[in-house]
Amino acid sequence: MDAMWMMVAGGSQELSLSEALSGISGSISLASWILLLVPQLVENFKNESADGISLAFLFTWFVGDVASLIGAIWAGLIPTVTLLAVYFCFADFVMIAQSLYYRRLSALRAQRASARRHSHHSTTTRNLDDPSQSLLRRSSHSSSRKDSISSARRHSHLNQDTLSPLIEQRPSALSAIIKNIAVVLITCVTGAVGWFIAWKTGTWTPREEQGSGEQQAWGAEVFGYISAILYLGARIPQIHRNYQKKSCEGLSALFFILSLLGNITYGAGILFHSTEREYILNNLPWLIGSLGTMAEDIVIFIQFHIYRIVDEDSPYHHTSTSAIA
Repeated sequence: MDAMWMMVAGGSQELSLSEALSGISGSISLASWILLLVPQLVENFKNESADGISLAFLFTWFVGDVASLIGAIWAGLIPTVTLLAVYFCFADFVMIAQSLYYRRLSALRAQRASARRHSHHSTTTRNLDDPSQSLLRRSSHSSSRKDSISSARRHSHLNQDTLSPLIEQRPSALSAIIKNIAVVLITCVTGAVGWFIAWKTGTWTPREEQGSGEQQAWGAEVFGYISAILYLGARIPQIHRNYQKKSCEGLSALFFILSLLGNITYGAGILFHSTEREYILNNLPWLIGSLGTMAEDIVIFIQFHIYRIVDEDSPYHHTSTSAIA
């Protein structure tokens, strides 16, 4: 099988099938992680709100990425792992900044709306206390009320006529699923092609086996386990938030789909490289953090399915990114 792979690949250097699969898996994982936060950033931008995403989720994830970066540098892991950790710290910062901005914007809008209501209430109270304007106000109010009712009815019919085509043209859940599948396939193809180009140009080379007697630095292992625990705990606030709201409104399903793809291929890349006990133990924190969160992602997918009808009834729901079967 390996000989056949060498003939098909036509490589100039020795490369086993398992090592090739490890490289391809790692490259697909890298592509997934790079795209991961983009769907959620777009979803927040469309809604002009970040209420769907839990800040506790983001902050815990950010701290986990920082711990992962420290552990990767300490352990002297492959550059891909270190670069991923650096990129994620930056991407987490952007996501947190966007979420805080939209939360602040929502708070300012609520304050302005409250101030307008308070101003209107004060004006109405002063007018009621002036008896000289009572008869004139009643007559004027009665006439304006009739006009406003008539205008409201005409406006309501106009809105219905105007909005009907838009509602009918809203993408279906099936369309969203097809788009999500297309993004996953494109990500996989891009990762595989990227690995092949890197291999042919010599940018990517097979990793050497770590010596059996070589021990990983204790600090790196500690930070690796800290990051794994934080990754596992990060999604719990998001799951709890979805349960409390009985909705996944404002969340991008593609965000979690890419997370699942990245975790699967990341773990597969490690396991394809070697299944020796010493190697697995050295990479165990990253395996736990990567593969362990898959179960929690599946829980969120179940929540998407359960709360789908509620989300679709929301005027802020964007089927193109949020729907899931």
